[in-house]
Amino acid sequence: MAVSARRGEPLTLEEISSTALRLMDEGGVEGLSMRKLAAELDVNPMSLYHHVESKEALLRLVCHGAAERMHLPPDDGASWQDQLRALALTYHRHAREHPALWTYVHNHPEIVSDRRMRLWQVLYRILRLAGVPEAELCRTGDVLHAFVSGLVLFETQGHITDDPEEIDRTFDTAVNLIVRGLEGSR
Repeated sequence: MAVSARRGEPLTLEEISSTALRLMDEGGVEGLSMRKLAAELDVNPMSLYHHVESKEALLRLVCHGAAERMHLPPDDGASWQDQLRALALTYHRHAREHPALWTYVHNHPEIVSDRRMRLWQVLYRILRLAGVPEAELCRTGDVLHAFVSGLVLFETQGHITDDPEEIDRTFDTAVNLIVRGLEGSR
């Protein structure tokens, strides 16, 4: 890794990704530039290009890094219903904490549909526990993702309510509907 003359220590992809995410949280995708990121990291902007080839590559790195840092429910023996609720709540919390990232991801289907992401693997594990046949995992996962994402989109655009307690109750209702729907399809 190249060492910046200004900062005296090598950059890491984790440092680049987490700093870029913070800048996106503060100013949206439009507020993130390679120059601003370099200034935050105290490096020459060209130093960033040793790690990411473009802003688009940086945004993909941020999206994948943020998804990997999500606290997804472990396979700890809890019921699939509890694990699905935990996954939905984690996803919802993440979307609320990082709305600019969430919007960017959902405007770039090639990112959100990457089935190698841990998020999808955890969802598929939970769906298997719920008795969803292997041949239906992808379709069921897509429907659930679309349902939850649509709800979050309505929420972030102010179509539901601004009251945080009402938002939580609405989301709980949605998750309960999902769980009951999966229970009924067994």
